[in-house]
Amino acid sequence: MSSTLRNASLQYVGLQDDTNIYELQSPQFQNKYFIISGAGTRRLMAFPEVVGFDSYSAMLPETVAALRYLFPSGSEGDVDILTILRGGLNYPIEEACHRVGIRVRDMHFLSCERTIEEHVITGLDIKYEKLRVTRNRTLVIGDIIATGDTLRMCLDQVVDRFRRKGGSIRKIIFFTIGGTRAISLMERMAERISAYFPEFEGFECFFYEGIFTVYTDKGVSGINVPNIDFGWNDGVVSPEFRNYIMDNQDALFEKCIIYDGGARRYEIPVHFEEVFEYWEGILERADQIDPVALTNEKLGYEGPLDFAIWLLVTHLGTLPQEGLRELWEKEQALCKRAASISIKELAERRISQIHIISNHYE
Repeated sequence: MSSTLRNASLQYVGLQDDTNIYELQSPQFQNKYFIISGAGTRRLMAFPEVVGFDSYSAMLPETVAALRYLFPSGSEGDVDILTILRGGLNYPIEEACHRVGIRVRDMHFLSCERTIEEHVITGLDIKYEKLRVTRNRTLVIGDIIATGDTLRMCLDQVVDRFRRKGGSIRKIIFFTIGGTRAISLMERMAERISAYFPEFEGFECFFYEGIFTVYTDKGVSGINVPNIDFGWNDGVVSPEFRNYIMDNQDALFEKCIIYDGGARRYEIPVHFEEVFEYWEGILERADQIDPVALTNEKLGYEGPLDFAIWLLVTHLGTLPQEGLRELWEKEQALCKRAASISIKELAERRISQIHIISNHYE
């Protein structure tokens, strides 16, 4: 178990507008961390065919539900939106605030671009900045968090500007398709921001569908991208998303749950190139990939497991048990038949399905 999740427990908060909300609690946390799960984000994160405006609108109901949870009357205050270009444009934060009745005072922008050479991040650079500094601001941000390097650099920039120009930050509300490294980063940042702004109340971070982990190597397939691609191993994935994947099992074997989020919305042909690159790579390696090892990697554990151990490794043991045994049975049934999965047929099927959609964006 990662140190981030040690002594942490997942608690069910409740249902808000057809979105299930969970809170990850630990005595060591300064901030609040939530998982939100709804029909839109489950579909988005299971199928790379969800692209363009559809990928944006898929997150809207869950984002609205989270804001209604934080602002029950919709009028408890106002917020600023900080958009980290370009990934942050995928998140429907302004529209969600409007629907809830939250006033957006200012829109801030930062452009932090990754330099990638041969699928390896070699650097980061902030190339554009628009910040209007005022006091006692609540910032709302949406972005993908893998290693957290982009977010760290952007927050360093924002905090420095607010501090130097006499502003202050009261709270940061964050929405992310992201991983466990977000937690350790936000814990460190909360300490630093509090040192500058004593009134700082911390982060309230909402993860869509789960708190994932990033690959540290190329994985069983040999083609996953370290520090970019997300996986389930030692993360916390909502039971609703796990169940959805079990009902759409080809989705378990995708490259990761998001691919390149920016390209998916704004450079759709580039996104599909990446999807095809993955599945064509799987097809080329099909005879060399062990389907049992690949299934175990994607599930995040070596199965089959008994129910008690499964609850422990999936971090679901502190939730109400209703429905969990049925989910466990589905996953163990997949483990038992994993050896019979044809990687070649799986790759051919996905390539054919994606071609039908991608033809509309060439």
